[in-house]
Amino acid sequence: MKIKRFVAPDMRQAMRQVRDEQGPDAVILSTRRLDDGIEIIAALDYDEALVREAGFGFDQPKRDESPMRAVRDEAERAARIDQARAATAAAVERATKSGAPAAANAPQRQSSAALAASVADVVRAATVMPNNDAAVNGVRAEINNLREMLEVQLSTLAWNQMDREQPLRARVLREMTRLGIDGDVARALCAELPPGMTSDQARYLPLGLLSRNIRTSGRNFDTVGGGVTALVGTTGVGKTTTIAKLAARAVLRHGASNVALISADQYRIGAGAQLEHYGRLLGVRVFNAHDATSLRNVLLQLRGRHTVLVDTAGLAGNDPKLQQQFDTLRATSDVRVCLVLAANAQAQAIDGAIRAYAPLAPQSAILTKLDEAPLIGGALSALIRHDMPLDYTTDGQRVPEDIATADARKLVCLAAQLLKQRNEEPDDAVLAERFGTATPALA
Repeated sequence: MKIKRFVAPDMRQAMRQVRDEQGPDAVILSTRRLDDGIEIIAALDYDEALVREAGFGFDQPKRDESPMRAVRDEAERAARIDQARAATAAAVERATKSGAPAAANAPQRQSSAALAASVADVVRAATVMPNNDAAVNGVRAEINNLREMLEVQLSTLAWNQMDREQPLRARVLREMTRLGIDGDVARALCAELPPGMTSDQARYLPLGLLSRNIRTSGRNFDTVGGGVTALVGTTGVGKTTTIAKLAARAVLRHGASNVALISADQYRIGAGAQLEHYGRLLGVRVFNAHDATSLRNVLLQLRGRHTVLVDTAGLAGNDPKLQQQFDTLRATSDVRVCLVLAANAQAQAIDGAIRAYAPLAPQSAILTKLDEAPLIGGALSALIRHDMPLDYTTDGQRVPEDIATADARKLVCLAAQLLKQRNEEPDDAVLAERFGTATPALA
């Protein structure tokens, strides 16, 4: 019997190490939480007598109590752990061998609920009338580890089953993952695919669905009235540079006298100076607004101007000054709020920014730094998830060349083009974690 110890940051990675090195026939002898992650003891050519002799998975009892009490507590704890393992093994066996003739590893569709109920029964049985807090905590930790292992195994089985029974659907989900599309958005897009699609349709339809779900406003300062627009967003997303590009386009179309800039960024050092520098280059006057009252007064002076752009401070979602910025912009009802998002940011950061500025109810968004993004799937996922219409996209620092009206088809083509520059394939464990649970039925 070959016994080996595996340590990983979490249970999923530890199980992956066991599968990669010892294969599917490995037997888990014990699991334990460490300060730096999860420890798993696994074996090949399992020999129960050797395992009992070695005593894997059982901690020594405390010796500050009487010997008889320690022996009794250890026996009770061992019995509870054996009961938990036996019930869990029976649940796994029911989930994986319940009369499926096709594949030995294919789970029944109702196995996840039955397995969860079995584990819950084991937890209740193992913690009835505890005699020792340490023993109960040990049992709970053991149950939690077993639960995590079962979740990993079931998600892997479900994903493998989908890959066998619906290969085209699995292919689409795999390609969506390569594009960087988040799991929930990929599921929703796949739910719109026809049930009898061909191989060619599986190649092109997902991109069409992605393009159809990206909303664009069609707003263009060259052809429609500019009005008063405030650009908001977190630090470093390119608000000031984007304002300079929009102002330059408005000046070329309507003249410098019909364009004005307002600096409402009173927190960042040099923010006003940067906007004033752009104003001098464009021949546009720059005003300062410190609070809601001063912003109202400035806007009264600028009535009749074709385009007025307001530059705001870049604030994170947890910044206490964010509410003050909200109050300032809400003081005037004729200000159109536009949220600026950086395409090169992490998907979670983009989603968090949209949620943080949701109380301000921005009417649209601008996606910047497309030239710096290795993948834009995360940004597109956030826009689709929150149904946020897109005004413009930017892909460089040049003023005013590097800005364009948002086009969903061009964004999807860019996403596919960026994908060609990467040869990475999504790991099966990642796919199982994303899509190994119950998925929506095909329309």
